[in-house]
Amino acid sequence: MIPYRTQNLPATPTGIAQAADLLRQGLLVAFPTETVYGLGGDARNGQAVAAIYAAKGRPSFNPLIAHVASAEAAQRFVEWTDEAERLARAFWPGPLSLVLPLRAGHGVSSLVTAGLDTLAVRVPAHPAARALLEAVDGPVAAPSANPSGRISPTTADHVRAGLDGRISAILDDGPCGVGLESTIVGLTGQPALLRPGGVALDRIEAVLGKKLHHHSAGDPLTAPGQLQSHYAPDAPLRLNAAAPEGDEILLGFGPVECDMNLSRDGNLSEAAANLFACLHRLDQTARPIAVSPIPDHGLGAAINDRLRRAAAPRDT
Repeated sequence: MIPYRTQNLPATPTGIAQAADLLRQGLLVAFPTETVYGLGGDARNGQAVAAIYAAKGRPSFNPLIAHVASAEAAQRFVEWTDEAERLARAFWPGPLSLVLPLRAGHGVSSLVTAGLDTLAVRVPAHPAARALLEAVDGPVAAPSANPSGRISPTTADHVRAGLDGRISAILDDGPCGVGLESTIVGLTGQPALLRPGGVALDRIEAVLGKKLHHHSAGDPLTAPGQLQSHYAPDAPLRLNAAAPEGDEILLGFGPVECDMNLSRDGNLSEAAANLFACLHRLDQTARPIAVSPIPDHGLGAAINDRLRRAAAPRDT
C-alpha cells in the first residue's frame, strides 16, 4: 500500500473540517469516540473501506460499524424497528451499536457489511466524533484504529504506534472516556447480544423488557469483535491470577499488591476506561501479563470478554 505522512489534527473546528475533507476524498482518518479511537473511512466508498481493511490487516469477512450523526441519519441506511427506537432513545448518543436489516437503496459498500444483508450502526457521544460526522454528512465506517487483533487504542499515541504511515490523519482529542468498544445488539429477529461493551446487558434488557439471546462461539460472524483471538498484546496473558508467577507482571483490580491497577477501589467503570491503556503499557515491558479476577457482572462482563479474547490462542 502507498505510505502516508500521517498528520496530527487538533479537535478544533479547523482540524475537524480538515478531517472531514480527507474522509470525503476517500482517505482514512482516525478519530476519538467515547469508547476507543476509530479508523474512519467513507462507508459508501468501496476503495476507502478496502483501505481500512488493508491498513489494519483485518480479514474482510469481519464486518464494520457505520457511525452516523443521529438516529434519523441511521434510518437512511437500515430498516428501523420499535425496538431500535426504544434503544436509540435510551442509549444514543452512546456506546451501543444496533445491527439491523439494510434498507433498499442504502448505498453502503458491501465491504462494510462483509456481504451480509445487515448493517451495524452507532451514534457516538464524543463531541469531536459527532462534529466530524455532521461535517461529513454520511456514514463513516470505523473499526478500532489499531492493527487487527491487537490492543485497542484509547489515545492518539496508541493509534500512531500501530498505524503511522498507513493512514492520512489522526484527529487528536486526548484519551477516551469509556475505554471499551460499544455493546452490539442484533435486531434482525430475536434481540441478541452480539458483543458486550460500554452499555451493560441488564440496562438493555430493562429497556426492552426481555432477555437477550447470546451469540455463541460457533455462530456465524455477524458483528465486529466476535473473533476468538482479538484485542491481544504481544505478551502472553493469564487470567484470574491470585498472584504473579515467574517473570509475570500483575495487572490488578481492587486492593491487591500489583504492578499496575485497573481500579484500586474496585470500580468497574474506571477499570473499563483503563483496560486498554494498561495493556499497552504493560506490553512494553516484554514480560508475561497476569490479570487479577474481575467480577463478571455489569461492565465486568465486557472487560472479561476482552480479556478472554486477548488471552486466546493465536495463529501467529
